[in-house]
Amino acid sequence: MALTLGIDFGTSNSAAAWRADGGPARPLALEGDAHALPTAIFFNAEERKTHFGRDAVTQYLAGTEGRLMRSLKSLLGSALLLETTEVNGQGMSYQDIIGTFLKEVVARARAQTGAEPERVVLGRPVHFVDDDPQRDALAQQMLLQAAQAAGLRHVGFQLEPIAAAFDYEQRLDREQLVLVTDIGGGTSDFTVVRLGPQRARRGGDRGSDILATRGVHIGGTDFDQKLSLEQAMPLLGFRHVGPQQREVPSPVFFDLATWHLIHWRYGPRALREAQALRVNYSDLTLHRRLMTVLEQRLGHHLANDVEQAKIGCSRDGHTALLALDYIERGLSASLDAPTLTHHLAPLLQRVVQCALDCVQEAGLQPGELDAVYLTGGSSALTPFQQALQQAFAGTPLVEGDLFGGVAAGLVYGARA
Repeated sequence: MALTLGIDFGTSNSAAAWRADGGPARPLALEGDAHALPTAIFFNAEERKTHFGRDAVTQYLAGTEGRLMRSLKSLLGSALLLETTEVNGQGMSYQDIIGTFLKEVVARARAQTGAEPERVVLGRPVHFVDDDPQRDALAQQMLLQAAQAAGLRHVGFQLEPIAAAFDYEQRLDREQLVLVTDIGGGTSDFTVVRLGPQRARRGGDRGSDILATRGVHIGGTDFDQKLSLEQAMPLLGFRHVGPQQREVPSPVFFDLATWHLIHWRYGPRALREAQALRVNYSDLTLHRRLMTVLEQRLGHHLANDVEQAKIGCSRDGHTALLALDYIERGLSASLDAPTLTHHLAPLLQRVVQCALDCVQEAGLQPGELDAVYLTGGSSALTPFQQALQQAFAGTPLVEGDLFGGVAAGLVYGARA
């Protein structure tokens, strides 16, 4: 059995699908019955074990001693990826940590399919790094090296929005001109493409069907960062004016609001720097909260709460409460739908403008599209869909498999 495995290695969530001998793409359940596996690794220092996905986050939130790592994809293309960090008493590069995650995904795929993949296709965003072709190429090379170090053979790449297009094409009964919208944790990618059952049957190079592709390095983790800075970090002193009539220096708050930078604030030097900020505070209660978060390593807990509030507020339209008793008894914050829309509006405007630019690059007007196809977890955000609907008035928004569509499309695209 010639098996092709597609892996959508995402900033926030990852997914995989397989296809054998020209059959249909089949999604893989990577954690229990769930197809989406949070891109999270927890190195358990108590048992010297490695945990992945929801299990990793659960272990961390339960207070188990160890290291939690998320948003590792954001490091691709940066010098940080090759730096060594201490994991259970041993040095390990972040590139090797990505390889460890990929190796686990393949192991779970092998357990379900009973076969070794002959070919692996990895998804990649339109731009790992905006406006820097050299760093962008380096990012793909780093991901390839991580995959090869994990034992993967015959590794190829496909743009994630194009993979999503191939997945959407499987359900079409007529030709359509589609804007594929893939909003992930780290990037927002767009492709204008001609799709249809006859085109799918042709196989071969589909390059002539792709009219334009654009991307911007904004995604769900940027939305989380913005909401954390606006709703949570002021409780720790962000924008607080001290006795010298100057705001408390802000780098610590930006790092605490950014998933892949949080752990840098737990080291001895960073703790000393944070303690020294005490003189910049008029209200020392705020500084005490900051030090509690840092000394007790609660940054990931807080980031997770902000992310869940974002999801709940968008999904239900109700006010989401952040209970922060683990920082200080009775401490809380809240997030309602109007506030969510207000804070995210500038970021969403840039994302939607990228979509409009993609359509313009294809030589089209928004009204000439047959559909806007949505994939990627962050495309479910109500404020984003509202902004997109306003920009593409009259064009149907079609919601696909938000977490598994790209992975399925990767194995369909492998034949092209």
